[in-house]
Amino acid sequence: MSEIETLDSRVVYRNKWMTVREDTIKRASGSRGIYGVVDKPDFVAILPVDRGHIHLVQQYRYPVQGRYWELPQGSWEEQPDTDKHILAAAELREETGLIADQLTHIGHIYQSYGHSNQGFNLFYATDLQSTEQQLDQEEEGLITDRFTLSEFESMITSGTIKDATTISAYGFAKLKGIV
Repeated sequence: MSEIETLDSRVVYRNKWMTVREDTIKRASGSRGIYGVVDKPDFVAILPVDRGHIHLVQQYRYPVQGRYWELPQGSWEEQPDTDKHILAAAELREETGLIADQLTHIGHIYQSYGHSNQGFNLFYATDLQSTEQQLDQEEEGLITDRFTLSEFESMITSGTIKDATTISAYGFAKLKGIV
């Protein structure tokens, strides 16, 4: 049984990437309240590591008005039920121009479950070969580069990398003994 009962739900905003809804709820104690929920499909994040180097992408992120390094990641909003392995391979090639001979699913992590139901499936990509990027229009200006794992960890601790997906994905993979 749920600790919270949904009494009403209404969509307050929608576009092709997300739906924002406001739910009226009743708690187990009987008190009422509201939740603002962002409904977004899960995405994939790829940890591409080869010969002691990690491949990252950098693009302009409008909400925070800056360019930041992060793991390749993405979703297909028009095809949210696409097999996550196919999606991970496609996003890796699209953003970095890399093809992985080994693409291993590591696990699923929720992005920010205090306000959204979105999560991501994390993949570890190795045995990489280079080809050409295939960027979408929304990825205009995206660049890619590789860093040693030591440089990458320093970028996290110095605040150069601020992306929660990238930081949590790497920490998760490191705790599992993968990197």
